[in-house]
Amino acid sequence: MDEKLKIKISIADRVYPLTVDMSQEEGLRSASKKIDAMIKQFEENYAVRDKQDVLAMCALQFAAQAEQRNIEKSADVETALLRLERMNEKIDAVLSK
Repeated sequence: MDEKLKIKISIADRVYPLTVDMSQEEGLRSASKKIDAMIKQFEENYAVRDKQDVLAMCALQFAAQAEQRNIEKSADVETALLRLERMNEKIDAVLSK
């Protein structure tokens, strides 16, 4: 059973107290750092003054990256299945001789 930790995560100059499993702490802290880095990048490259707009763009970018990974995984799985089917056909052909 995982022990719960009380941590504070800072995003966009706001602190969020969270209670999480020990196994989640590192991932949450890493995600927080990535979000803050992305916020800084958006603020430096675009004339955005509203934090909500910047956070919305960060959310969109992270969601788009996750969706792209899902699409790529799906394509990889389909490719692997086709290869397995071809190999299975070849094995069947050899065994039926």
